[in-house]
Amino acid sequence: MARIVRVEAVMVDLVPPVKRTDAIQSFLSQETPILRITDADGAVGTGYSYTIGTGGPSIMALLKHTLAPALIGREADEIERIWRDLLFMTHATSVGAVTSLALAAIDTALWDLRCIKAGLPLHRMAGGAQTRIPLYTTEGGWLHLSTADLVADALRAKAAGFGGAKIKIGRPHVSEDVARLSAVRDAVGPSFEIMTDANQRFTVDEAIRRARCLTPLDIAWLEEPLPADDLSGHERLSNATTLPVAVGESLYSPQHFREYLQRGACSIVQVDVARIGGITPWLKVAHLAETFNVPVCPHFLMELHVSLCAAVPNARWVEYIPQLDRLTRSPMRIEAGHAVPSDRPGLGIDWDFDAIQGMAIAGSEFALA
Repeated sequence: MARIVRVEAVMVDLVPPVKRTDAIQSFLSQETPILRITDADGAVGTGYSYTIGTGGPSIMALLKHTLAPALIGREADEIERIWRDLLFMTHATSVGAVTSLALAAIDTALWDLRCIKAGLPLHRMAGGAQTRIPLYTTEGGWLHLSTADLVADALRAKAAGFGGAKIKIGRPHVSEDVARLSAVRDAVGPSFEIMTDANQRFTVDEAIRRARCLTPLDIAWLEEPLPADDLSGHERLSNATTLPVAVGESLYSPQHFREYLQRGACSIVQVDVARIGGITPWLKVAHLAETFNVPVCPHFLMELHVSLCAAVPNARWVEYIPQLDRLTRSPMRIEAGHAVPSDRPGLGIDWDFDAIQGMAIAGSEFALA
């Protein structure tokens, strides 16, 4: 490989194309730090991360003042060593969201650089286990939408060949959730998957109650029913229901996933490449889940997760929520309701750097050499 000679970054703010609400919050902003690493051969790798509206300036500050300076002069191909060194450098702020999101921007850029120089797409460089992954949609299942809107979106997804749709739950009374989901089930039939997402809204007793009421609808999973740090609560819930319990988007360390899997507190892993700290730890979690015979169905970031899911054998779904359409020249490839990874060397994301520069938040840019 070659040593790192330049690190530059900028942040853009992507306003979601549709209103997004769940049981605890609304998404009004999508801060997206984008980082580029150049090596002594002149090759460039691009990585990125995201927030749902808060913390972006903190991520950029951590990158600018602490992490990016530590990259200059390092061998770009020593990705595992760099990730570990940066983790220990930020020991006082790890494990946590801001640090993980900053590490992810660097780690994804280093993987992009490695793949580009090797002439291989990420999904092959990282494993090459699958050629396409089924899609389910979340974009039409938000909590504020009417039941008629939920039904219409699920039917559109089914007609497009998607295998499922996610519906947000957490209405004031369980009967409201049941009524909304029942209408969707009646419309799409028994073979179309319905995923549910509570976004950490419930207490343990309420989660157990709602799981009991949702069981007759044969939902694909109950996602984030409890606060992510309530490990024992998830264990109690998993022991009380036959519904698959999904966790992961709010976990920031492979060790946290290990604890969930060892205690049987989940049956679906939704590791998020940005929130776990990059591709390096994402692959560790995916393979860990494989040893427990547990599938990986990652959260968000479909443009990157399509390649990671294709890299491992236990990935079951890619979540359809477009994020990067305004920053790329071509979208993620979809065929017959499946996400297909790009065969271009690198992450497989066709960045439009003119668009990125045009949408840059004033004062967010930095470059170090």
